[in-house]
Amino acid sequence: MKAGEMFKGYQDMRQECIVLEFQIRQFEGVSHGDVIESMTFSNPQEEKVQTSGLSDRTGKTAIRYRRVKERLDDDWYDSLLDRYQYLQEEIQFFEYAVTKLSGRLPEFIRDMVMERMSWTELMSKYSVGHSMVGKYRKMAEKELNVLYEIREKQADSYMLS
Repeated sequence: MKAGEMFKGYQDMRQECIVLEFQIRQFEGVSHGDVIESMTFSNPQEEKVQTSGLSDRTGKTAIRYRRVKERLDDDWYDSLLDRYQYLQEEIQFFEYAVTKLSGRLPEFIRDMVMERMSWTELMSKYSVGHSMVGKYRKMAEKELNVLYEIREKQADSYMLS
């Protein structure tokens, strides 16, 4: 990921994390016992033709359904958790990298990206013109991209070793 992408997507990523955190905390799935019980021991609504117990096929189907459901629940939960962890890592790295920018750029980028200040508000707060806001943004993006490249090289180096 690059700095420009984070400038645009930071707020969306934060909101997605909030939703993912809620989904992970509330994740329960359907009770397996309830599903199997309803499939195995349900009484048909029609007239009974067979008076013996439920067929072995019904029990096997219920067990198969349980395994499939468990796998799907696990896959979905893992997917939620993986996405949450990825977003958290990206957000935390971005926030940390912003603090390492030079001069007044850390405060400027914090206001621009994290506080969602408009260019007009930035111009007023920092007593600069429109073109200087653009220059600050480009300077910060360039410095941040250097940090992102270093991080990427470190990850590549680790993976290749």
